[in-house]
Amino acid sequence: QGQVRESGGGSVKAGESLRLSCAASGNSFKCMAWFRQAPGKGREGVAGILIGNGSTTYADSVKGRFTISKDSAGNTLYLQMNTLKPEDTAVYYCAASTNIGCTIYGPLSRSAHNFWGQGTQVTVSS
Repeated sequence: QGQVRESGGGSVKAGESLRLSCAASGNSFKCMAWFRQAPGKGREGVAGILIGNGSTTYADSVKGRFTISKDSAGNTLYLQMNTLKPEDTAVYYCAASTNIGCTIYGPLSRSAHNFWGQGTQVTVSS
């Protein structure tokens, strides 16, 4: 049974940086991604990566500020968040997929993923 678990959230001021980590275990994942959910809003894909070729994709709102990466063993996923804005405040979730959902829906689609972490809070104050 696969498992993913996030860490690294916290409270920062606008313009500062944070790095989130996601420890993945138990399965060979085809893609992984970071999602976020702000109060009163739906869960949106922020950044995703295809494990096989390492290609990445980002939501327009974070392009140029956030970087998704994984370690060489493929067991840990990271999200480096720079120049944070108050609108980045949300619970951030790590997601992973063991099926063809990555290919059909793309890594930023919720439908692509069958494993989810519990989430970690990121709060950005102005």
